Amino acid sequence: MREQENVLQIGVVTHCWSRLCRRVDKWNNLAIGQREKRIVKLQINWLGISSKQRHKMAASILFNPTGSFSNAIVKLFVSSEGVTSERRFDKGITIAALKDRLEPITGVPAGSMRISLFSKADAPVCQIDDNERMLGFYPVEDYMRLHVTDSNPHRQKGAFTDVSLVQKFEISEDEYNKRSDSVRAFKQRMKLGRFADGASDAGASTAGSAADDAQQELAEKIKVGDRCQVVVDDVGGMAKRGVVKFVGLTKFKPGYWVGIEYDEPLGKHDGSVGGERYFEAKPKYGVFARPNKVEVGDFPEEDFDFDDDEM
Repeated sequence: MREQENVLQIGVVTHCWSRLCRRVDKWNNLAIGQREKRIVKLQINWLGISSKQRHKMAASILFNPTGSFSNAIVKLFVSSEGVTSERRFDKGITIAALKDRLEPITGVPAGSMRISLFSKADAPVCQIDDNERMLGFYPVEDYMRLHVTDSNPHRQKGAFTDVSLVQKFEISEDEYNKRSDSVRAFKQRMKLGRFADGASDAGASTAGSAADDAQQELAEKIKVGDRCQVVVDDVGGMAKRGVVKFVGLTKFKPGYWVGIEYDEPLGKHDGSVGGERYFEAKPKYGVFARPNKVEVGDFPEEDFDFDDDEM
């Protein structure tokens, strides 16, 4: 037993030193003060791990050659009941702690959670079922997928995603027209929208034509090969960066569109829509956006800070 503990401790020291050296090599271009702060932070993080966790990490390194801790942070897709999101996890996190992190994301209780690992090609790899092991023990790589299911047979499936289960308030068209407190009644009183004096289909057509002209004018300022970012409507949402691959008219919808290849797999396709190819892109990297949603400029590919467990 004492010999096994010594082997584990040697493995821990060796791994810690090699990991520290790799980090220092990457920090050579930093100022001396910044470099020392990061080294101290790495040492503190390592010392903060319990002795039991250190032994398990060393065992994973010594007895599982396929387990890799060389890249501490791994980017994974998390899916559950039709909902998918991209998350970042530390390979040193235990599976029990991983389940605690996934519970608020998926809504599946950690106690009855079952995690399956899928490859980048969406082929099943293995079950992640040992709560005591670390995530790095399993063959996880960037952009693989963790699919979370609930093993509780009494849980109602789709309770949070099936809108057909929600009771809706319905009213007939005649009854709605009789109401005096509706939005339609307010527009009629204030003569707004289609109830305004002189409103006609011709006026609506003129407004639509003006909007198309504005989109065309914006599209003419965007060139293929330009770096850009796509503006997100959501408050607090992060803009997505990429390269312009297409500008012009399409068959799937009228008007001018800009085809973009994102820097990360945050798109919807590979540049092909409805069987028509408009540009070349990697799967899940391509997207189309209206010209008024695209901002062209000096937007280099972002270099993420991997010190955080998740972004």
